[in-house]
Amino acid sequence: MSIPAALQGKLALPVIAAPMFIVSNPALVIAQCLGGIVGSFPALNARPQETLDVWLTQIEEALAAARAADPTRVIAPYAVNQIVHHSNARLEHDMEVCVRHQAPIVITSLRAPDLVVPHVHRYGGLVFHDVVSVRHAEKALEAGVDGLILVCSGAGGHAGTLSPFALVREVRRFYGGPLILSGAIAHGASILAAQAMGADLAYMGTRFIATREANATQAYKQALVDSAGLDIVYTPYFTGIPGNYLKASILAAGLDPDNLPQRDKSAADFGSKAAEAKAWRDIWGAGQGVGQIDAIPDTAGLIEQLKREYREARQAQADNTAVFSG
Repeated sequence: MSIPAALQGKLALPVIAAPMFIVSNPALVIAQCLGGIVGSFPALNARPQETLDVWLTQIEEALAAARAADPTRVIAPYAVNQIVHHSNARLEHDMEVCVRHQAPIVITSLRAPDLVVPHVHRYGGLVFHDVVSVRHAEKALEAGVDGLILVCSGAGGHAGTLSPFALVREVRRFYGGPLILSGAIAHGASILAAQAMGADLAYMGTRFIATREANATQAYKQALVDSAGLDIVYTPYFTGIPGNYLKASILAAGLDPDNLPQRDKSAADFGSKAAEAKAWRDIWGAGQGVGQIDAIPDTAGLIEQLKREYREARQAQADNTAVFSG
């Protein structure tokens, strides 16, 4: 296991909650951290940009108060996601805010974070980077990141196409550091499976959309409950970058999910016009793990459920190992 020292003893489950555009907000992040998993949100969710400072202060004060009330409680640190893309005009401002607050973890996406890493390392923070291929992993490591998030087939939102069985083992051939695995992880047994495969932590997003704290409409949350893996459509049409979306939302927008036009990466825009907002607001991102969602609990209740499922899976694995140990 390669869990960073900064996370050791601070996790009740080996989980990082993925940052989700529009959906992740301070209430969700605080509930995730208080439940013992890393809570995260995209910096771009805080609009206008001055709101980012307000959000970080709110999160930090809530976690500090909980630690003061019960010093023995396992409370996880938070993370902020930064989109490292030429169209993100806010990157410099948002990084200045994160550095001022000394955000414990910065999750970077899309391009190697060469310019981000030195600033975070200067105050002792961690940088984890999203990758979908070995080439992306190698470039991220060259930039000096502290861990890799392998975004595999079935993950919600912008996702890769490789099976986790392929990508984890290929990356482990040259990298022994922290690995976080993403892709249809929506159950405690899947968290354990990610570890058995060679990852250190699981990366869970879609499952937390269907919680009371998430900033998603009731219709979106209910659609997750009503959907299964076959209801997920993988397409670059909405943002220029391939991603997974709920078929029901595509149909509701008057589009044919089986005949969507192609778009290339040049169409991607994370600028001040928030071109992607319509995609995530009206066309709902989701991973293939939706078939495991059957309720909309509060975040604390969901984490307790995941803990129970994880413990049960560990016991079942131990029983199976005993049977086949000979």
